[in-house]
Order: sequence, then C-alpha cells, then structure tokens
Amino acid sequence: MIESLQSFAASLPATLQWIGVLLVAAIPFVDSYFGAVIGVVIGLNPVLAISVAVVGNVLSMLIFVFGTHKVRSKVSIGKAEKELTPRRQKIRTAFDKYGVAGVSLVGPVILPSQFTSAAMVSFGAPKNAVILWQVIAIIIWGTAFGVAASLGISLAR
Repeated sequence: MIESLQSFAASLPATLQWIGVLLVAAIPFVDSYFGAVIGVVIGLNPVLAISVAVVGNVLSMLIFVFGTHKVRSKVSIGKAEKELTPRRQKIRTAFDKYGVAGVSLVGPVILPSQFTSAAMVSFGAPKNAVILWQVIAIIIWGTAFGVAASLGISLAR
C-alpha cells in the first residue's frame, strides 16, 4: 500500500507532488509519519514534505474529531453508555490512565491519530484539548519520521 501511495505522489508533476503528499497523509494508518517519509523519498524538500504531511493529517483528524463530537452530542443525550469492544476498551484504559496528552503522544503506536482522537472525544474528552494534543503529536511524529527518512537517504548516497 505504501508503495502505491508513493507511486501516486511521485506520478504527479513536480510542482504538485506536495498535494499528493498532503492527500496521502490524510489517510488513516498513513498519517504524518508515513506521509513525511513518502514526501522525502519522492524528492521533496524535507521541510516541505513534513509540513504538508502534517497539514494533511491534521485536516483529516479535524474531520474525525468534529464529526465524532457532533454525533456524540446528539446521541448521548439521556442515554447510558454501552459496553465497549475490546479495541475501544484498550483505548479507554489508556485514556483513563494517561489522559488526552498521553494517549495523543503514544496513540500512533496503537491506532491512527484520526481513530484515537475520535475515540477520546467519544469518551467525553474535551474536543479542544484533543485537537491541541493531537496536533502536537502529529507534528512530533511527522518530524521524527521525516528527519529519519531524510537522514537515511543522505546516508545511502
């Protein structure tokens, strides 16, 4: 899948490849970290690759957060919470233990930022806190992977 996404971004004209990276980074499980790597590998300036990967991931995450918040607001009025699936229980346990900041920073190891942020909002976490910490986490993860890819490419030369 990553190779296909890389081929997609690389197939665009050089002046539009950044748009391809932005779109690719908006896909759950690709996120800013693999988006930044794809951008660096296809030859974008690392700063540009990381920046557009972060923007694509943030835009996608915001759609999930606002959508989940809207649904939760309408559905949860006067209703008891239902039993969680094992995967959601795992996120809930981490959320209860580490809070919004901890889950946001470590969450990408378990699930994409879009799913992690939506889950936290569905648990009742403040929407703005989730957005803030998810943006911080997306920047950190995207930068770390983008820098690593850039260093790896420069060492391979």
